Amino acid sequence: MKESKYILLDHGSGGLATQKLVSDIFLPFLKNQFLEKLEDSAELDLAHGRIAFTTDTYVVDPIFFPGGDIGSLAVYGTVNDLSVKGAKPLYISLALILEEGLELDVLKKIIESIARAAEHCNVKVVTGDTKVVPKGKADKIFINTSGVGLLSKFSFSPLNIKVGDVVIVSGTLGDHGVTILTQREGLSMDCDLKSDSQPLHELTSALIEKLGDNVHAMRDPTRGGLATCLCEMANAANVEIELDESSLPIRKEVEAACEVLGLDPLYLANEGKAVFFVDKDYAQQALEIIKNFSIGKEARIIGQVISEENPRVLLKTLIGGKRVIEPLSGEPLPRIC
Repeated sequence: MKESKYILLDHGSGGLATQKLVSDIFLPFLKNQFLEKLEDSAELDLAHGRIAFTTDTYVVDPIFFPGGDIGSLAVYGTVNDLSVKGAKPLYISLALILEEGLELDVLKKIIESIARAAEHCNVKVVTGDTKVVPKGKADKIFINTSGVGLLSKFSFSPLNIKVGDVVIVSGTLGDHGVTILTQREGLSMDCDLKSDSQPLHELTSALIEKLGDNVHAMRDPTRGGLATCLCEMANAANVEIELDESSLPIRKEVEAACEVLGLDPLYLANEGKAVFFVDKDYAQQALEIIKNFSIGKEARIIGQVISEENPRVLLKTLIGGKRVIEPLSGEPLPRIC
């Protein structure tokens, strides 16, 4: 990777440049036992229980898109980061950076969407902040949310992944990324594309209730897509993961758009999907539980953990070969969340 003296769009991709930024700039100064795990939520032990704490910032362009908007996306994204740690989401904060000239009707529409999403997830917005910057110093609206959730008695982490574990994804891949790109660029694909922005808390809660720690790890593959997510988990767990290309759930509309645009759906963002590592003896039961939810109808078993010798992700291709899946390098689709 070519070194740069400046921040590039690539640094926000969630891929290799983001990982290098974190390892070279942030961790040397801020490293502690919580941050060094580099997970979406921190697990904190308090006097009266264990909580998960997360934060995220949303800069998506456009701010309204088929299937959602920046407001509901901010709530669902924070709820999902808590959910895949096995936490019950309870409270979120809401901080807004507004550009001078933003229409008040637009702001009202976004806040109404935030309220509906929070009610849907049974979380409360309990604190917030608003800043306004001069026209041209931002792009309409940026949102930061932090979330607090109550952790279950089980721990879900890449460190729990073991050989033989089955990999399950809860639904189709790349829907959000392709939708944002086509909307932003004004591309007409003559198909019904929409974001998968949706909350995962009920689905993850059901898995935990019925399977407990037979679910070893969970993650929502947002920036960098499924490929980058699994590469990070493979490295953290020091395991080799093999995926089956024929099992990957990808909509025909997304495949068609990716062929036209030269994109790989494995690297496109998802905003309402989760990937699970499950004990092989409970994989079919886990799949049935996920498919009982409307958001999990397209869930698939897509691979397994095959060894502890070589931390990487392999893809068994449709023609029978195998290729190594690398983390995202470069940013084909900036500002997707």
